[in-house]
Amino acid sequence: MRAFFAFILIVLIVALAGLYASAFIVHQNEQAMVLRFGKTQQIIESPGLKWKVPFIDTVDKFDKRILDLDTTEQEVTASDQQRLIVDAYARYRITDPLKFYQNVRDEQRVRDVLSPLIESEIRRVLGSATLLEIVKDKREPLMKQIAAQVNKEGRDYGLEVVDVRIKRADLPKVNLVKVYDRMRADRVREATELRAQGEAESNRIRANADKAVTIIKAEATKKSDEIRGDGEAKRSQIFADAFGKDPDFFRFYRSMQAYTTAIKPNDTRMLLSPDSDFFRYFEDPHGRTKASSAASEPSTSPPAQ
Repeated sequence: MRAFFAFILIVLIVALAGLYASAFIVHQNEQAMVLRFGKTQQIIESPGLKWKVPFIDTVDKFDKRILDLDTTEQEVTASDQQRLIVDAYARYRITDPLKFYQNVRDEQRVRDVLSPLIESEIRRVLGSATLLEIVKDKREPLMKQIAAQVNKEGRDYGLEVVDVRIKRADLPKVNLVKVYDRMRADRVREATELRAQGEAESNRIRANADKAVTIIKAEATKKSDEIRGDGEAKRSQIFADAFGKDPDFFRFYRSMQAYTTAIKPNDTRMLLSPDSDFFRYFEDPHGRTKASSAASEPSTSPPAQ
């Protein structure tokens, strides 16, 4: 009986071991290929518990997710003879496990197969574009063109290239100084032009303002002269009317003005004859000269016989 139970136990252990060896699990992010003596027996893309012939079949699993691949930096010459240091990366996934197994074998060799394709397309596509198109104007279309061509060639390896992107596209250090100096010269030239335009506009505004000030002053001076002339005319007319009524008062007033203008304080010296008309009001308050006074006095001599 003990030998029988031992046999049964051994059979159960072997059966369990065979059952364990024949089962395998495919996860959500995986796809599997069952091989028998190196030949493909089954490709499994759905997740779950799967079966194989124990100890004969082998299972290779491949990632279903989108994977990243960094390329090495390389120097590219654009169509305008500008050199660039380009650092790019690609995103891919395995779409055909059989082709991938036959041509690449495992994911560790993807870099050896895919990197030369990406680098070759980068040199070809970017070499037909200018520096400005690469870094600014047409960067997105150029990347799509590279990805489409690499994806077309990658199908032979069971790969789908989802996207190719440039991480960095810089000028070589030797060219950076020249580009910087050229950009600086352009900025200086633009600043000089703007400063000259501003100076010209300032001069124009200042000239217009000076012209307006001159016109305003001229008109104000003209108007003030007209008003002053009208005032002087009215003043003269008033004086003429007033002095016409009393000529003696007019002569007296003019003499007083002459005294005020001619005789200044602090040692004013004049050399005139005492009987001059200038001093008539000093001799007589009425301004009569000696001759006129004598003529106006009544004669005291007896009449001729």
